[in-house]
Amino acid sequence: MHIKIIKRFLLILLPFLSFSQNNQLELWYTKPASQWEETLPLGNGRLGIMPDGGIETEKLVLNDITLWSGSPQDANNYMAYTFLPQIRELLLANKNSEAEQLINQNFVCTGPGSGSGDGANVQFGCYQVLGDMTLKFDYKTKSKAINYSRNLNIQTALASTQFTIDGVIYKREYFAGFGDDVLFVKLTSSKKGKLNFTVKLDRSEHFKTVNSDNSLVMTGQLNNGIDRKGMKYKAKVKAKTADGSVLYTNNTIEVKNATEVVLYVSAGTDFKNQNFETAVDKTLEIALQKKYDEQKKTHIQNYQKLFNRVALNFGKTARNTLPTNERLDAFMKDPDSDTGLPVLFYQYGRYLSISSTRVGLLPPNLQGLWAHQVQTPWNGDYHLDVNVQMNHWALETGNLSELNLPLKDLVKEMVPYGEKTAKAYYNADGWVAHVITNIWGFTEPGESASWGIAKAGSGWLCNNLWNHYLYTNDQAYLAEIYPIIKGAAQFYNSMLVKDPETGWLVTSPSVSPENSFFLPNGQDAHVCMGPTIDNQIVRELFNNVIAASTKLGLDNTLKSELEKRLKLLPPPGVVSPDGRIQEWLKPYKEPDPQHRHISHLYGLYPAPLITPESTPELAEAAKKTLEVRGDDGPSWSIAYKMLFWSRLKEGNRAYKLLKTILRPTLATNINYGAGGGVYPNLLSAGPPFQIDGNFGAAAGIGEMLIQSHAGFIELLPAMPDVWLKEGEVKGLKAEGNFTINMKWKNGKVMQYEIKSAMPSKVKVKVNGELKEITSSKL
Repeated sequence: MHIKIIKRFLLILLPFLSFSQNNQLELWYTKPASQWEETLPLGNGRLGIMPDGGIETEKLVLNDITLWSGSPQDANNYMAYTFLPQIRELLLANKNSEAEQLINQNFVCTGPGSGSGDGANVQFGCYQVLGDMTLKFDYKTKSKAINYSRNLNIQTALASTQFTIDGVIYKREYFAGFGDDVLFVKLTSSKKGKLNFTVKLDRSEHFKTVNSDNSLVMTGQLNNGIDRKGMKYKAKVKAKTADGSVLYTNNTIEVKNATEVVLYVSAGTDFKNQNFETAVDKTLEIALQKKYDEQKKTHIQNYQKLFNRVALNFGKTARNTLPTNERLDAFMKDPDSDTGLPVLFYQYGRYLSISSTRVGLLPPNLQGLWAHQVQTPWNGDYHLDVNVQMNHWALETGNLSELNLPLKDLVKEMVPYGEKTAKAYYNADGWVAHVITNIWGFTEPGESASWGIAKAGSGWLCNNLWNHYLYTNDQAYLAEIYPIIKGAAQFYNSMLVKDPETGWLVTSPSVSPENSFFLPNGQDAHVCMGPTIDNQIVRELFNNVIAASTKLGLDNTLKSELEKRLKLLPPPGVVSPDGRIQEWLKPYKEPDPQHRHISHLYGLYPAPLITPESTPELAEAAKKTLEVRGDDGPSWSIAYKMLFWSRLKEGNRAYKLLKTILRPTLATNINYGAGGGVYPNLLSAGPPFQIDGNFGAAAGIGEMLIQSHAGFIELLPAMPDVWLKEGEVKGLKAEGNFTINMKWKNGKVMQYEIKSAMPSKVKVKVNGELKEITSSKL
């Protein structure tokens, strides 16, 4: 009986094993990290750890997703709305520069705002590193290490380091527990009693380290921007060993003559938890009572419940024998000979999502979960003009739908703040958010008109919220988000003004995110009426609120009003005299035709307003827009272009952009132009590290495999020639809560399954043929 069960289990498992062996989902290296951008990111959605694999000294950077400086503030200028008529009159008179000057004086946030991206010590605040855990080793020898390796296995969310000194094999294993909510570091030596090291905790400011309760404890309080009494945190480390000695002294842990040691790290903040210190202690004590192997097993099982939902294979060509840094170099020389690297990069994006957020907590910020500085670039905040949205674009297709919920929670908490901002600046109904936000609910304009008064943020966030509904059909969720999207629509509806030249209703004042244009007199201006992205977002949002109102049987009067207003909005795109989609109401010349933002193609992606099927002329204009914009930029911009080309069904062009993203770099300078790539640990480089490039590229690969926004599911809509030779994917999701499995060969889909909770009719485009089928039961 038992043999039969085992055989049956192996028959089930073998296809998956053979499937995965072609694409080893592992990053590995033959030397320690020389800079932080080479370290390996581990996270459980709350806590993060990045080991550098050092031999004599190892630095492990620690993170907590909730650790922010700053505090809630009211930076609204409550007299701003009194200047609105004058600003609008100046814009109508084509006096954009004068309008911008007036906005800078009276229509931005009060105080320092975000500190111009340097907000760690102002009230806006900053996402910060928790601290560094440093291990210093004494091997009792001057011999050098040989046979060095370190790796990150994204199928198990485990990292390891191994080397040999004087015949002793030293191993370290690390993970951020998906079972017990602590960080684990296990150290072993192949010969008895060869582990001798110290453990230290610190950070660059606001910390105190003590030995207490047979442990090493670091505590501190960050600057709130008022009286320096901001968020509190605590990190606690204990060592567990079967032999040797452990001494807690001199604000360190000293381990002597041990063979196996496990370090347990518990940490927390007082973000929404005033009893966090007790919780940190209790969590650690519970973890210490369990066997390490059991904790590791539970960790892998819980992680794989999410990760194993999707499996992908682009054939058998892979360079798994090369260290990842060398593999990147080889890919640049001959990308088509390593179809495994794009698979690894896609699954790495899913791994980073699982590792950097969890239901009930915060969404991934500009750096996901992983920061090594007190002042992170751009405050490590939530940018609302593409970045935080891009962080979530791969989740639905990648079968990680629930990881969208933390963003919903963040937006829900912003609404009351956004209602104050809507009244203060526009005397408008509903709520609005501009360009940046934080965990404190910041919705005010930024501190400069040139970028700070972009008002697409709240509507763009609503696209993410709506997208989750489209993929899940969750009616309870729809009822929850309805007040949010309704309030956003009410804001736009009450602040639209008529453009006298076209008769269209448009936003005023606004900007096209972070971009500028030349006025007829040659002046460089930012502020305008009705930038294309605003027009597209308002159109999409009104349609979504109308659909939700109908579905829920609510607000018939509002629905009727929005239906009337839709007829007065600009079309999804206006084609300029040179054949491109205009970024503004008028065909202004651009100071920077290759600007990193391509906001006026929002209607192509993420919105479904422009498609080759329904709006072929606009689709062609979008292509010309992208040709002029070029293929380079920071990584997130390259990823966005990859998504645009995927929506245009141009697989080879999308693949070209993916290859551009995978350019190796070690640069960490602030970059706004060309030169994006990836670091040796595959984190995306703007530079510096911005995780949206990882998530955007993963979303792009998903769009190349499957699209479902145009009223039907299309299989392999934008595949490059090199991936069409042979492949298989299991577990992708489509709108309507359908799950897709398929195999293809020589450019043709050979087998496919479309499954759902209940069999239902669905339109599918397979090998160029549109048909209607009935899904099978999941």
